[in-house]
Amino acid sequence: MSQIALPLDWPVADADEDFLLSEANRAAFDHLKRWSVWPVMATLLTGPRKSGRSLLGRIFVRKTGGRLFDDAEDHDEEALFHAWNHAQETRRPLLIIADRPAPAWEVKLPDLRSRLTATPHVEIAEPDDDLVVNLLMKLLGDRGIAVPPELPQFLLPRIELSYVAVQQVVDALDRAALSHHRRITIAMSKRALHEAGVMRRARSSNG
Repeated sequence: MSQIALPLDWPVADADEDFLLSEANRAAFDHLKRWSVWPVMATLLTGPRKSGRSLLGRIFVRKTGGRLFDDAEDHDEEALFHAWNHAQETRRPLLIIADRPAPAWEVKLPDLRSRLTATPHVEIAEPDDDLVVNLLMKLLGDRGIAVPPELPQFLLPRIELSYVAVQQVVDALDRAALSHHRRITIAMSKRALHEAGVMRRARSSNG
């Protein structure tokens, strides 16, 4: 019988090489690289959950000495307002990370709302095929899970192309590897992902 797989808390990676660059996030990445010429010393970064936006924010702050407000919708509005003003006074960049841009994010403080309206906005998109493949290989490797090299291409047309789905796939394969104490195979992957409810009907080559 297979052992019951217990969930494990994995350390959060926070190095430059942990952020995988692709067309889905390149515009946001390039904008943050050019922070020294921003006309407004602040930027609003949005994107799907699990898209690496927080990791990118931490790398940005470490490299620039700026300030980060992650999950900004949950922060005190007065604190964010003063941080925005301070960034302009000191020319130290402020990165604001949120689920949605300011028009769709209810801001009660009028002065903060006007400043967010004037703040440049960049967005991380849902992952493209290349990023999904690279994320799968990296996240599985981070957990020490050995998989056949053809597995990502097998999975690509059979899973939702989203960051959350990639995480769900990795979690399911992690549980399968722990339960069976052996290398992940294509057959084992199909079974594990069906059981987890994350396997979809394969997309055709035309989409």
